[in-house]
Amino acid sequence: MGNPKAFLEIGRQEAGYRPVHDRIHDFGEVEQTLSTRERKLQASRCMDCGVPFCHWACPLGNKAPEWNDALYKGDWELAYRLLNSTNPFPEFTGRICPALCEKACVLNRFNHEPTTNREDECAITEMAFQEGFIQPRTDIKRNGKKVAVIGAGPAGLAAANDLNHMGYTVTVFEKNEAAGGLLRYGIPNFKLNKAIIDRRIALLEQEGIEFRYGQTVESVAVSQQLATEFDAVVIATGTPTARDLKAPGRDLKGVHFALELLSQQNRVLAGMEFSKDERITAKGKDVLVIGGGDTGSDCIGTAHRQGCKSVTQIEIMPKPVEGPEDPQNPWPEWPRTLKTTSSHEEGCTRRWNINTLEFLSAATVPDGFPVGKDASPDHVAAVRIQPIDWKPNPAGGRPIMVEKGKPEIIKAELVLLAMGFLKPEHPEYPANVFVCGDSANGASLVVRAMASGKQTAAKVAAYLKDK
Repeated sequence: MGNPKAFLEIGRQEAGYRPVHDRIHDFGEVEQTLSTRERKLQASRCMDCGVPFCHWACPLGNKAPEWNDALYKGDWELAYRLLNSTNPFPEFTGRICPALCEKACVLNRFNHEPTTNREDECAITEMAFQEGFIQPRTDIKRNGKKVAVIGAGPAGLAAANDLNHMGYTVTVFEKNEAAGGLLRYGIPNFKLNKAIIDRRIALLEQEGIEFRYGQTVESVAVSQQLATEFDAVVIATGTPTARDLKAPGRDLKGVHFALELLSQQNRVLAGMEFSKDERITAKGKDVLVIGGGDTGSDCIGTAHRQGCKSVTQIEIMPKPVEGPEDPQNPWPEWPRTLKTTSSHEEGCTRRWNINTLEFLSAATVPDGFPVGKDASPDHVAAVRIQPIDWKPNPAGGRPIMVEKGKPEIIKAELVLLAMGFLKPEHPEYPANVFVCGDSANGASLVVRAMASGKQTAAKVAAYLKDK
């Protein structure tokens, strides 16, 4: 701890975002960076607490006090070595992690100005790549055993990386045309430039991991083929099934799952072409996003960059508490407070306690309701919604939804369903098959998926050692 008074003398400084009028016209990363001097000052604010709750809160167990101290002292290589000892891909979490560690920071306890851990780890990793501190390992000794990893998302990549470094020959099977999972096909480029993923995948390939793209592996194939061809199999296929909304009119054109829009837009930016009928675009349209989480926020930012007319986001749950503190989840727990993202700042009407009743076309909207010039009987034109409230359940358990106010109609020529994902069910596998990440635990954070991948790699190694 180089400056024991820094947290008293230096305030929290975030890099911030590019101006709205500039960033909404492209898909470049919205977050800016601090200068090297400013970044060191921010690292100096870490207090090296006797009980580092940041370490406790991080699913990966990142040792923020140690690498922040190295960063403050200008030892960027040591900072990266310390960071990478627990975090295999800090360039990902440094951009998209909600930073559980920062909410658990002791500085957040008394002045709500925690250490800028997320930005610090991103800066450390970028400097490490820039200065050549990150090089493919050439000292890996193979042990003669083979492991298959199904799914190249954050969990699968973390498992493959650890197993490869342990000496196993790792083959990754991926159904898409490139690696990354939701990092590539769910998170917009304005939050995570896909060149960042390509850079890491190239490193993994140089270290000996084989990637086989365009290969969907079914459960039967895992049990009957891969489990016999490989010494162990890791399933990291995520949560591919989005939660649907079975309301009347769901089959109308213009009603899409959020990932249909997000993955297609990312593919367009990667050079893939789609026909006019295939293309999902918000250009010139009133957009309705159903779901108040991060995926819904990503839809808002994408809609703006595609040139939408307006965006409304509705959520069936109550509005979260505003301000830095959550009485239901006090420090050092994660506060479930109102979150305003960079996409929300770009313009959005947000509403809570709203239930969706029906999707309407030009043929089913009330007489006189304004519809777009291209409206058709088979295309969504509006959505009927119902303000609701939640009452305590006398029998306990989930609260009861009750109507509150009259139903109303929102104009919407593009509707995006961003209501989360369903936890997959798995059959019984052979003893050498392991499931990790969202596929095992349900949809969660990238950092938790990576932690699960690392834990599963350790389980695989222990199993094969016993064998």
